[in-house]
Amino acid sequence: MQCTAQNTTEEKDDPYNYKAGDPSGIGKWYMGREIAHVMGYQGINWLERPEREREENTDKLLQNMNIQSDDVIADIGAGSGYHVFKMAALAKNGLIYAVDIQPEMLQAMRVRQKKEGVSNIELIKGAEKSVNLPESSVDKILMVDVYHEFNFPVEMMASIGKALRPEGKVYLIEYRGEDDSVPIKKVHKMTEKQAVKEMEAVGFVLEENIKNLPWQHCLVFKKK
Repeated sequence: MQCTAQNTTEEKDDPYNYKAGDPSGIGKWYMGREIAHVMGYQGINWLERPEREREENTDKLLQNMNIQSDDVIADIGAGSGYHVFKMAALAKNGLIYAVDIQPEMLQAMRVRQKKEGVSNIELIKGAEKSVNLPESSVDKILMVDVYHEFNFPVEMMASIGKALRPEGKVYLIEYRGEDDSVPIKKVHKMTEKQAVKEMEAVGFVLEENIKNLPWQHCLVFKKK
């Protein structure tokens, strides 16, 4: 009897539910949103596609972040390091944590880092429930088209909150779910309303939505 009661409590406290959904989703839902499959390392060429700057205006995104030379920044789900190496050049006296869960992505960045001799990048192997960063160590967190793929968004944002300094900022970049003209699968997009709802549930408040990117939201959050 005791085991049954315990299991019931655990299920009741589980913020996630499970049901069939989009073929590109994992059948796990959080606050009405289906979590998407992680894009595997096999998609690394898509991350480095020549047209990415035109489609996403990544230079404008980095301008939005107002990166200072001594900033400590973490790129969560850094992938091939597309943003990492650009940020490292701007925060030349600071540090960029490049966090990814896939060893193949980390290896790709390691090869490039050695080739280019970049010393202010630290590669971090992330986990499904933790970014594995030191507590109160980061000024800015960047998440580009990755949050919607977190298998455990509640736990991941708790980990991010611990890593972020008191006045730190989270830059949540997601393809606009409100815009049908953005040529991305629905489960890989998010609306501003959904993002704000999820962030507020884990202790973050929207500071600004910088609306100057072609396809994506640039949502800036701070801890409450």
